[in-house]
Amino acid sequence: MVKSGARLLGTALCVALVAGCGGGSQKEPPLENFTAEQIYQRGEYELEARTKPDRAIRYFSEVERLYPYTEWAKRALIMQAYSYHKAKDYEEARGAAQRFLDFYPGDEDAAYAQYLLALSYYDQIDEVGRDQGLTFQALQALRVVIEDYPESEYAQSAILKFDLAFDHLAAKEMEIGRYYLKRGHYTAAINRFRTVVEDFQTTTHTAEALHRLVESYLALGLVNEAQTAGAILGHNYRSSPFYEDSYKLLTGRGLSMEAKGDSWLSKVYRQMIRGEWL
Repeated sequence: MVKSGARLLGTALCVALVAGCGGGSQKEPPLENFTAEQIYQRGEYELEARTKPDRAIRYFSEVERLYPYTEWAKRALIMQAYSYHKAKDYEEARGAAQRFLDFYPGDEDAAYAQYLLALSYYDQIDEVGRDQGLTFQALQALRVVIEDYPESEYAQSAILKFDLAFDHLAAKEMEIGRYYLKRGHYTAAINRFRTVVEDFQTTTHTAEALHRLVESYLALGLVNEAQTAGAILGHNYRSSPFYEDSYKLLTGRGLSMEAKGDSWLSKVYRQMIRGEWL
């Protein structure tokens, strides 16, 4: 990213670009009268010194319009993406970041543009309720940062956010599964918990998913499946409170936590416990 701080404009320039600069009443002169650097600096001033990203966007956009194909236009484009993101205008942030990637794919700031594009999805995750489309898009964009720019300063942050977004998807599956379970829709609940166990094994929700499978299968009278879910739970998550809950459920019915039958859980058991992947 362009990292220069907000360089305060010189007195003459600040007077010339009078709009919003100390409460003057004069009309701002046409930006065509100023150099690309001067307009860019005004954008930095609005963004960082005055924390007005919406005003900064105007100046960065004008640099791109008035001085296309220049180094200042390139800098202004990445700063547009940053300013839009800071203003929480995520769609425009994505658009500006994507334009930068399209125009300057080999530039040193391409990694940051891709990271901003990913953030524009990631920062909306908590706003989308049960619609997980943006979460999937965040994961895809973060993966590009991780895989295409592994040596960049943004790769580690992208990895952390990828893991959190992945965990978020599992949490949503668990939320819906618990909803079905409470209402006695056991088959629908099992489908959600199965997704967590099969597709989100590395998240923090796997232990609970296995316990809920024990509950659901016992409710349906599918004892072998319940015992197998308990066996996986007991082998991998013995320190989890969900292990204790499943142990009490199963032993209270005279059942053990061992793999039985040939269900999908038996396959998971063979893969996770015995390492039998074929």
